[in-house]
Amino acid sequence: MLRGLDISNMLIIDRLELSFQPGLNVLTGETGAGKSILLDSLGFVLGWRGRADLVRQGAAQGEVTAWFDLPAGHPAHEILEQAEIVLNNEKAPFDLTVTRNYGASADEVPSELSVGLGSGIQAGLPTGSELLLRRVNTQDGRKTAWVNDRRCSGEVLRQLSDTLVELHGQHDDRGLLNPRGHRAILDAFGNLDAMRARTRAAWAAKADAAKALAAAEAAMAVIRDEEEFLRHAVGELDALAPQPGEEAELDQRRRTMQGAEKIRDDVVRAHEILGDQGAESALGDALRWLDGAAAKAGDDALDAPMAALARAMAELDEAVVCIATALEALTFNPIELEETEERLFAIRALARKHSVLADDLSGFAEGLRQKLAALDAGDADLAKLAKAAKSAEAAYLEAAADLTAARREAAARLDRAVSAELAPLKMERAVFSTEITPEAPGPDGTDAVAFTVATNPGAPAGPLNKIASGGELSRFLLALKVCLTQDQSGLTMIFDEIDRGVGGATANAVGRRLADLATSGQVLVVTHSPQVAALGAHHWRVEKTVTGGMTTSTVTALPEPARVDEIARMLSGDKVTEEARGAARALLAG
Repeated sequence: MLRGLDISNMLIIDRLELSFQPGLNVLTGETGAGKSILLDSLGFVLGWRGRADLVRQGAAQGEVTAWFDLPAGHPAHEILEQAEIVLNNEKAPFDLTVTRNYGASADEVPSELSVGLGSGIQAGLPTGSELLLRRVNTQDGRKTAWVNDRRCSGEVLRQLSDTLVELHGQHDDRGLLNPRGHRAILDAFGNLDAMRARTRAAWAAKADAAKALAAAEAAMAVIRDEEEFLRHAVGELDALAPQPGEEAELDQRRRTMQGAEKIRDDVVRAHEILGDQGAESALGDALRWLDGAAAKAGDDALDAPMAALARAMAELDEAVVCIATALEALTFNPIELEETEERLFAIRALARKHSVLADDLSGFAEGLRQKLAALDAGDADLAKLAKAAKSAEAAYLEAAADLTAARREAAARLDRAVSAELAPLKMERAVFSTEITPEAPGPDGTDAVAFTVATNPGAPAGPLNKIASGGELSRFLLALKVCLTQDQSGLTMIFDEIDRGVGGATANAVGRRLADLATSGQVLVVTHSPQVAALGAHHWRVEKTVTGGMTTSTVTALPEPARVDEIARMLSGDKVTEEARGAARALLAG
């Protein structure tokens, strides 16, 4: 609920500080007095897009502050939580002045017009969290906003404004006259949030399933393009079957065989000299000769050389055996060297071909096999994904169909409710219809929703803002609003000259519907209708004065006697007669 509005240096407003109360608040005044500027200023602090030249001439900047009471559970709390903005729960004293002639000094304010906000508490202002919005507009067009003294973006203000204030008038493009919002309005009227959430979830699941299918099809297309290469590469790798560490082992074996080929001839010669070519035989002969000589000599003079020769014979035998063993180790089949080299070169060639290390060839081959396995199983996987996508689409269509049926039922109830409201507004012959037509599927279903009217029997129905005249449109909007706000709370509704074009009994009917609408909340009405003004619980008069060549807008809270004169002026014009006063008293008496 809007508690107050503080405006500084906005167009013809020098400084203006207003407080508002629950119920029906009416603002009256001559055309051009500044009533629209109040709404422009409120729209500015709420982040609405509007005129850019709002700063008062000669001022460096304009500033608007608005403060609201938020009851528990108000949807603005969620927006504030997401923006990490803390509310002020300590209530400030209600000592702001309701009206002040801000074109003059504070000392010149009539004392009888200084009405404290304390009476607002007695009138039933709700207790709860306080929300303070402030926005500044500099002369060069820069705008800065704060929520509870925390800097924020215009987008946060606009999100908050959707939960705080609704503005309705004959040129309202933010609410009921905007066909783009009719579907959401119908869903809110029909309490279809759960069904719409189900449809949105089904739409998201359908989109995810379709995305998964498309990704799998794209991946399969890539694999199919590589199929010939994959099968050839896997066949080549499987035929060679390289193993980790094999390349190093083959290289070492090759080096060993290449080295043996170079030294084997020398080892053979050594073996021949020691064995086959007589070294061992010569030593044996020498030993036999010495042994014969020793027998003839009859002493031990030859024992030492004979012992040495015996030892030499033993060492020679060992050397021959060792050389034979080494020779055997150096003996290899030249074909084995050729085969080793061929396999080594084949492994290295495949590694270069696939740009991997030789030890990684087996793992690389396994990866290719997995791709082929995916290709072989791809058709089955695609079939599963296609089935899942089809199932998700069917679930979405079912949810959308259920939502359509619920919308049609809600539309019928809304049409009946609006028709019932039109009769007291002297439009019993008019027909209001909620048209539901198919549109391309989306997260909110497959329905386009539009409010249409036929103002005369037999006349064709058309869009609300195209068919109805000014006065008719005002009453249609009011009837709609009465039907749509029955379950809403904590929302300030503003009607900008919604009673234009009507008078007499019809204007009285409009005023009574506005008063009924205000019984459960707060309604602000800018009006030129004395019948509507007389039904207000709180009344302000907006006036424009010119002092020293400067134009200033003044807002005055009207006590009961002053209301009589204002309503009499609205009835009779500039000259207020006793007859007009009598008529005004009759209107105020109800």
